[in-house]
Amino acid sequence: MNIRTIAFVGLLASFAFAGFTTAIADESSATVASINQNKAALVGKTIKAAGKVVKVNNGIMGRNFVHIQDGSGDASTNNLIVTSKQTAKVGDQVSISGLVVLNRDFGSGYMYPLLIEEATITAK
Repeated sequence: MNIRTIAFVGLLASFAFAGFTTAIADESSATVASINQNKAALVGKTIKAAGKVVKVNNGIMGRNFVHIQDGSGDASTNNLIVTSKQTAKVGDQVSISGLVVLNRDFGSGYMYPLLIEEATITAK
């Protein structure tokens, strides 16, 4: 491979990644796995996703913690934890929109590598 080929491949890859982040910024719905896999690039951005509610913890620190999964990814990438003033029930199909935050530490051992905060939750 020569340097032009490497540069061209790099350019193509950057367009593909830019297309992904633009889709997130443009409010297109992303998969739970893609949000987990690209979380570093999504910090501070508002994302949209959809999935099934698998766990709910209401009224903790003035917010509700809702876990959603959509079947994408594997055990380590198929879960989003969302904080919201709104809530949902386990089994509900929902759409969420919220701000991506990394390494959120609430103290007392509650550390979240990825959290979607101040989310809106809409039942489907």
